[in-house]
Amino acid sequence: MNVFRILGDISPLLDIIILLMKIHNVKSCGGISGKSQILFALVFTTRYLDLFTTFISAYNTVMKVIFLLCAYVTVYMIYVKFRKTFDSENDSFRLEFLLVPVTGLSFLENHSFTPLEILWTFSIYLESVAILPQLFMISKTGEAETITTHYLFFLGLYRALYIANWVWRYYTENFYDQIAVVSGVVQTIFYCDFFYLYVTK
Repeated sequence: MNVFRILGDISPLLDIIILLMKIHNVKSCGGISGKSQILFALVFTTRYLDLFTTFISAYNTVMKVIFLLCAYVTVYMIYVKFRKTFDSENDSFRLEFLLVPVTGLSFLENHSFTPLEILWTFSIYLESVAILPQLFMISKTGEAETITTHYLFFLGLYRALYIANWVWRYYTENFYDQIAVVSGVVQTIFYCDFFYLYVTK
């Protein structure tokens, strides 16, 4: 049993629950980047299209559905239900700076040139940079609520656990996915400054 894989699945689930509880309890999405949440919803959508073509296990299917539902509920709460509390002025990162290169890269570097594989690769590349609008928003405002920092911590922990999962799988299964590993390392690097601030504060 790969404990790193299980913890890697649980961590982002806790992350999404923390975010949704924060928005629901305070009736506000202040401090949360709607653009990052749109990108994560796009990540899950393009990654989990295999729900319609491949059955792996009940656990796998349930987790995918939960992540998709939570991602779209979060976007709905930010842009519809609590739209008046959304800080659009500071959530100003231009998404095309991420989407254009990620789209191009997913066509150039993938495992096979098929629609589902290209979309899966796109989701991996996009996930590595999807947090940038949130980090940009924090750097712009110079502050973050405690619940937002906890949300970011669990998001970064998820990626760190998946790196441990890849190391485990390499040594126990001789499995190595260069696209996932390189993208995961890039994503973890983006969290380094945040982790330092989280620990020190």
